[in-house]
Amino acid sequence: MFPKDWTPPCGSCCTKKYATLVQIPWRVFCKKGCDADGDTWDECIGECEEICYKDPVFKDQQWSAYIDRSPGDNSYSMECFNACISGCGFKFEIPPEQVKEVKPSRPLPPPPPPRPPVTKPNSPENQPTKTKEELPCTSA
Repeated sequence: MFPKDWTPPCGSCCTKKYATLVQIPWRVFCKKGCDADGDTWDECIGECEEICYKDPVFKDQQWSAYIDRSPGDNSYSMECFNACISGCGFKFEIPPEQVKEVKPSRPLPPPPPPRPPVTKPNSPENQPTKTKEELPCTSA
């Protein structure tokens, strides 16, 4: 095992906070907050928004946001942001109460409209039901 001095204190805090197997991606985003290049708390928050929310990769080409490597789904982006902010909080020794109050400055995109149900023209649901009188009678 590695001595405690070999692991950065912020990274080990992320590992402790996001220790379960299902939280591994959030541990990674927490550590990205720890390793952010910003020298201030506000710069670190800005980097978390940049990491966690999709932006167009090519200038003025909105479709290129689909190839951005951020989590994508609104709930995943929010989880990513919360994990990254907790890493920033560890890095700048911000109290956890203050870290929990931070919200992203960019609005979330609206959810896509629900799709109408697709019905196939030959499906049994679309065929009228026949009564006994309408069924052909065959005898052998």
